[in-house]
Amino acid sequence: MGASFWPEFFRRELAGLEQRGLLRRVPDLDRGADRFVTAGGGRLLNLASNNYLGLAGTPEMKEAAVCAVREYGTSSGASRLVSGQYSLLDLLESEAAALKETQDALAVGSGYAANVLLLQALGGRHAVIFSDRLNHASIVDGIRLSGSDMERYRHADAAHLAELLERHRGRERKIVVTDTVFSMDGDLAPLKEIAALCREHGALLVLDEAHATGVFGQGRGLGYELGVAGENVLFMGTLGKALGAHGAFIAGSREAVDYLRNTGRGFIFSTALPPAAVGAALAGVRAVIRDPSLGSRLLDMAAGLRAFLAGLDFDTGASACQIVPVILGPNETALRARDFLAGRGILAPAVRPPTVPAHTARLRLSLRADLTDADLELTRAALADLREAMSAWT
Repeated sequence: MGASFWPEFFRRELAGLEQRGLLRRVPDLDRGADRFVTAGGGRLLNLASNNYLGLAGTPEMKEAAVCAVREYGTSSGASRLVSGQYSLLDLLESEAAALKETQDALAVGSGYAANVLLLQALGGRHAVIFSDRLNHASIVDGIRLSGSDMERYRHADAAHLAELLERHRGRERKIVVTDTVFSMDGDLAPLKEIAALCREHGALLVLDEAHATGVFGQGRGLGYELGVAGENVLFMGTLGKALGAHGAFIAGSREAVDYLRNTGRGFIFSTALPPAAVGAALAGVRAVIRDPSLGSRLLDMAAGLRAFLAGLDFDTGASACQIVPVILGPNETALRARDFLAGRGILAPAVRPPTVPAHTARLRLSLRADLTDADLELTRAALADLREAMSAWT
């Protein structure tokens, strides 16, 4: 029997990743959604989680999850079209649709699954999908799986999108898809201009609101804040970020959502969300509807931190939300900065290619509404120390 190709392949590829500063390891930490985490035997302020409103782990959310388990058990048991249906799922979809002010919504297992599901279902060999170059990987993968033609427009460049749409004016099945808040840069898509182009060209607009739901537009998202809505708009929102639970939903017209129920492979062939996740998600949606100002303090906090970082001559790009990148360039610099901040009591992940473009490795500071004044002072002091330390690294 000949020697297998694979053992040496794995060793070689992993060694190459480590040499380029790109080897990833699951961080050794506990309670990753909490305000403070335990890592390496120390206690760190958590600026890595997407628990933007600090809802995950609150008594209200915990009790909602526990009550759902008491009532329905620990698993849905099957896909919803078989026997995985229970009334709490219908309630979650109804209230998620109300949050987005749409006619209907469909709950699924994750934001990744939601994007792949809807693009696979809506695309096909007769469709062309226009995608921002910095869209999330789930969007890219969904387009590939759909078999559609793909046109990538320059990041947040509505003029380039207009050129591409004009080039395909004769095509009937046109879809434009974009993140509304970009997860690594924290900048915002030009939604008004994109929506106007979709109306002009009869294109369906798909908005990934993963990092905007719960934060912008009184919690309803950036699309709501900018008045982008209608029967030719579909929204994807996650339940596991600002809403503090797990899963995702797709919201839109009744006909569009019903079509996805009938054609979305990620819905048809996946076990439904478990009761604990649905109970917590419902509590998260209700918390935002009850207090639509939850995201406003978070955005003010982020603006203050960006101003402070600018005073230290750090590059935060075009960030305009709770995601504040500190763009450092080389992979090694980002890793060293990450470790330095950990030594000052701050958990801030180093994000490297291919997640971000080459030579733009960065710290990704993810702010949360439950940070105290003391937490922010700790953060500012650590970043000031980092700037001073970096002057000796070069």
